[in-house]
Amino acid sequence: MKSLFQNLHYSQIMSLLILCYSTIAIIFQHFCAASLPNNETVPAVIVFGDSIVDPGNNNHIETLIKCNFPPYGRDFVGGNNPTGRFSNGLVPSDIIAAKFGVKDLLPAYLDPNLEIQELLTGVSFASGGAGYDPLTSELVSVMSLSYQLNMFKEYIMKIKEAFGGNITTKIVSKSIYIVCIGSDDIANTYAQTPFRRAQYDIQSYTDLMASEASNFLQELYVVGARRIGVFNIPVIGCVPSQRTIGGGILRSCSDSSNQGAILFNSKLSSQMDTLQIKLPDARFVYLDSYNPFLDMLQNPTKYGFEETDKGCCGTGNIEVGILCNRYSIDTCSNSSNYLFWDSYHPTEKTYNVLSSLVLDNKIKDFF
Repeated sequence: MKSLFQNLHYSQIMSLLILCYSTIAIIFQHFCAASLPNNETVPAVIVFGDSIVDPGNNNHIETLIKCNFPPYGRDFVGGNNPTGRFSNGLVPSDIIAAKFGVKDLLPAYLDPNLEIQELLTGVSFASGGAGYDPLTSELVSVMSLSYQLNMFKEYIMKIKEAFGGNITTKIVSKSIYIVCIGSDDIANTYAQTPFRRAQYDIQSYTDLMASEASNFLQELYVVGARRIGVFNIPVIGCVPSQRTIGGGILRSCSDSSNQGAILFNSKLSSQMDTLQIKLPDARFVYLDSYNPFLDMLQNPTKYGFEETDKGCCGTGNIEVGILCNRYSIDTCSNSSNYLFWDSYHPTEKTYNVLSSLVLDNKIKDFF
């Protein structure tokens, strides 16, 4: 190490130090709860969506879309703890709950060990493999958005019975609601199966998705939600599995999937603007993950990453879910160098960095 620094010019050393400090600052931003405006407090964080924010609901339903086995959870709270989170550690639902100062881990609503007291600070209803398109959930036997909404209604009744109407009204009206879904519609239902392509081109399919999104947000509003943040679809064509399946021999990003994401994101943003005018007492917050994630892919060293086009698990090219298991050969030893944990889902480190990039400047918009 000494000889390395002896061969570096002073300006190079300073540049390296600045890069290190910048990277550390970005990575560790999430450890501190965000400062909420006007001394606001948030009673609970309530999440709907897919595998990005599923902390283990799929463990308790009949589906193949599961990850409650090693090496998933390799770095989760003490290590070697596969909870059903589709990552090596935390997922965005956990990180967001911490950012709003609610709690460090957001549990799965279907966890049989969940105590009634835990409901007061929120849960995730998300189900890995779900989508805005009802067919997406149906194809892989997971919980659709409408099913997740019904569970939320059940959750409200449980709180009301246990703690009374006043507490229930406060929790429902003051909580932060996060919706994170849609990638599986584009990457799986549309790109990998013939069912929707026979009926829709990508323009009309993204119209269908945007319509379903708007309907769901309005249903949330009717139930009582007022502070609602919605993640758009990230650069889904650049995840390792999509590179392998649709990127040709060079495993380039799948342009068609990325264009589908861009189309949908534009329509989602417009729908949310319309809802904000229609329902002015609510806060609809559009959360852009596409552009920050694209920057992370294009400039990995800026954020402390090295590997961007394959996952840590196995070869990193195709393994996800049951294909990423304790027998996967060549799983990396240092996941912090990787943007992706498996061929579809980011690492905990990526989630931490991305959550800060997406959310930190938007928190004030919820109030």
